[in-house]
Amino acid sequence: MKWSLKESSLPNTDNVVIAPPEGKLGVLIPGMGAVATTFIAGVEAVKRGLGQPIGSLTQLATIRLGKRTEGRTPLVKDFVPLASLEDLVCGGWDIFPDTAYEAAVNAQVLEKTLLDQLKEPLRAIQPMKGVFAPEYVRRLNGTYIKQAPTKMDLSEMLVDDIRQFQKSSGVARTVMVWCGSTEVHHKPAEVHQSLAAFERGLADNDPNIAPSQIYAYASLKCGIPFANGAPNLTTDVPALLEMARDRQVPICGKDFKTGQTFMKTMVAPGLKSRMLGCRGWYSTNILGNRDGEVLDDPEAFKTKEETKLSVLDHILQPQLYPMLYQDLYHVVRINYYPPRGDAKEGWDNIDIFGWLGYPMQIKINFLCRDSILAAPIVLDLALFMDLAQRAGMKGIQEWLSFYFKAPMTAPGLYPEHDIFIQLMKLKNTLRWMRGEDLITHLGLEYYD
Repeated sequence: MKWSLKESSLPNTDNVVIAPPEGKLGVLIPGMGAVATTFIAGVEAVKRGLGQPIGSLTQLATIRLGKRTEGRTPLVKDFVPLASLEDLVCGGWDIFPDTAYEAAVNAQVLEKTLLDQLKEPLRAIQPMKGVFAPEYVRRLNGTYIKQAPTKMDLSEMLVDDIRQFQKSSGVARTVMVWCGSTEVHHKPAEVHQSLAAFERGLADNDPNIAPSQIYAYASLKCGIPFANGAPNLTTDVPALLEMARDRQVPICGKDFKTGQTFMKTMVAPGLKSRMLGCRGWYSTNILGNRDGEVLDDPEAFKTKEETKLSVLDHILQPQLYPMLYQDLYHVVRINYYPPRGDAKEGWDNIDIFGWLGYPMQIKINFLCRDSILAAPIVLDLALFMDLAQRAGMKGIQEWLSFYFKAPMTAPGLYPEHDIFIQLMKLKNTLRWMRGEDLITHLGLEYYD
């Protein structure tokens, strides 16, 4: 399939018509582990007045409209028609049979006293058997997995799962958000170059088709928006890009931007804005959850490493500023440390230099909770992807780059990693949807 940077995922109309969010919204999640159960439990807690959706733009952020002097700053959720939390119905797949309540207790992210107040809705969520290939996730041994002769058969089983979920839950619309494990490093192969080749590969059990790609194929086949929360290749191949556009389905990814990379996309733009140089950026992490166990495999870590390393190059642009960043030495390490659980700790040592080349240092020690930071991202992506589909948007949703370490873009287009530019892109897209003027921050009109 031929691609052009002139192609747009936006509707070809001057006035965007957004269908109302009528009925319930199903949120299907491959991977019912710490992130997924923290998200589901959090939504249930907010609905019951047991907590606040802190970290969620869709629930708490405002958006400025028009000039600063107009004083129009509605909440995002009042400005664009989003599904309400009351209308969310969650389900998903896992390679272990635990209910959402059991998985949340095992993850040890949320206090059991809170989970016990949410026991009834969480126990009602029993995962469907997962699609699993040990060669793609080598540190886990799935016990609750689908068995079928071919990968095409597995995809059809997933499609049947989706249809059964939609029927039994009575949802009007559905989105899918990947919260499963990081797969081993995976490069596009011949089977990924067209949809026809991909479907032949499913029938022939091509080893280059990963489990995450089988989920994505089933999602797109059902016309369901797909967001990829891991650094896996998944939809970032011509075959599935073609499928998403042809079937008018939004996709986005990849790899939730939560801890250390979140900090990098805030700090690095600040250094570049002041033309301060950087000689070295050493990053290391310790974490002990299932994600840490999976990333203890060097091939899985390589997948994660690529998304983490690419951030600084794209923000600092050494090709434009060789004096400041050409020789930057950037190292990323992840260490599995079981006692830490989900409470990840990231250390950054940044060697910078300023006027006349004099050296300085920045030290960052971020003690974060991985799933606490990721849960509101899952919520926002589910609501925004549903909004995009109701607005007639299709293919890659670059305006959601704000949430990802390795944002998907049109082939040949470099990604924007600066979190402040990403936020402006997101909010300007919302303004565009509603026919409001885009904000440029020029401000000269105040001084004419």
